[in-house]
Amino acid sequence: MVLLYVSLLVLSASCNARRDEIHSNAMIQPEDWKKEAERMVENQIMARGVKDPGVLDAMRNTPRHLFVPLNLRNAAFNDSPLPIGYNQTISQPYIVALMTELLELKGNEKVLEIGTGSGYQAAVLSSLVDTCYSIEVVEELAGQASARLAELNYDNVVVRWGDGYEGWQEHAPFDAIIITAAPEEIP
Repeated sequence: MVLLYVSLLVLSASCNARRDEIHSNAMIQPEDWKKEAERMVENQIMARGVKDPGVLDAMRNTPRHLFVPLNLRNAAFNDSPLPIGYNQTISQPYIVALMTELLELKGNEKVLEIGTGSGYQAAVLSSLVDTCYSIEVVEELAGQASARLAELNYDNVVVRWGDGYEGWQEHAPFDAIIITAAPEEIP
C-alpha cells in the first residue's frame, strides 16, 4: 500500500509559486479553460518533471476553475493554492500532479483520499482509478464537494463527511491512501 503524506501548509509556504500569464481581470470563458489547463500542464507540471501520461491527461481534462469560488476562477490555473473557504485551500496544481504521480496508479485501484476540500484532487484521481473514496472533516466542504462531483458526473468518487483519522473501514483495504489535508500528525 502506498501512503503519501504531504503537509500542504508546509509545502505551500516553502514553494516559490510562480504566477502564470493569466490576467487577473479576465474571467475564464468556457471555451478558454482547456487552453489555460494546457498552459498549466506545460509550464507548471511538465516543466518540473511530472511525466506520467495519465496524470498529465487528468490535469489537462479536469476543469480546475469549477472547483474554486466564482470570484477566484480567473486565478484557477495559476501556480498557487487558492482559498476555498473554512480556512482551507485547493492545492497548487503542481502539488496535485506530483502527489498523484507518486501514487504510481495502474487504473484498477481503490484509493482513499483524506481531505476532500473542494473535490479537485478526487476529480483528478477519478480518471486514473477504479474508485476514489474521499473523507472531509469540514461538513460544509464535504457537502459542496459531493454535490459538485455528482453534478460534473464523477461517478466513481464517493465523499463522506468525517474524521480522516478514523479511515473508512467498510471500504478497506485500499490500494493507495493520499493525505491531502494538513494534519498535525500522520493518522
